Amino acid sequence: MQSIETSWGRVGLSVQGSGGVPLLFLHGVGSERGAWAGQLERFGAERMAVAIDMPGYGDSEMGPGEGDGRTEFARAALAVLDALEVERAHVCGLSLGGVIALALHALAPERVASLVLADTFARHPEGAAILERSLAGAASLGMAGLADTRADALLAQPADPGVRRAVVETMSRIDPAAYARAAEAVWLADQRREAAAVSCPTLIVYGSEDRITPPELSEDLKLLIPHAGLIEIAGAGHLPNLEQPAIFDRVLATFLWGVEQPD
Repeated sequence: MQSIETSWGRVGLSVQGSGGVPLLFLHGVGSERGAWAGQLERFGAERMAVAIDMPGYGDSEMGPGEGDGRTEFARAALAVLDALEVERAHVCGLSLGGVIALALHALAPERVASLVLADTFARHPEGAAILERSLAGAASLGMAGLADTRADALLAQPADPGVRRAVVETMSRIDPAAYARAAEAVWLADQRREAAAVSCPTLIVYGSEDRITPPELSEDLKLLIPHAGLIEIAGAGHLPNLEQPAIFDRVLATFLWGVEQPD
């Protein structure tokens, strides 16, 4: 499946598996749903696993682009759950995806069985500066040039050449207008109130060598969501599901098992 028509509009998605409590994956600002291919294969063996393209990315429509981008992105994700007839899902978001996961929970907490917030934050203290640099880089270098200069900051060093190549190729394909809109949605986010209101089971995950979202931001998120678990993935930068997939998948599987099989 490449896309689905929803009440929000057309959304690109990949689905593997069926049954169980579904698991929804939300990608980062420089990515697309294909970044979750390994996780779809792993978790699609036991449940419905879904990865979507953010508005304007991949096979998704741009959408009207009105108001708060975070809210609109979250509405697009909820519309996918509606179209798939999913009442509740575990939601796993990385970076921008984590920001959208918090927005989704704020919109419809009853639809969220649990949250996995990977390499993300409620508010980034350098967000405005990062946004300015990102947009300037995209304008001067183009998406391919920006991707090549950005990749080494995203990944722990020395990076696996295949992972680096995939990151650059994926980011190079992003529509510049969609990238600008998503970058504003993530880097200008201030969801401290939304994070503090989270009541569902939550896991915060971060790469030990993440230079984009330093570990202290995950620790700040933990202070806002005291009941959340907090796990470091050693040897990973900002993209632990690609850099250390076996460890990331094991951490996620253990968390889901604990949520679904409580003591």
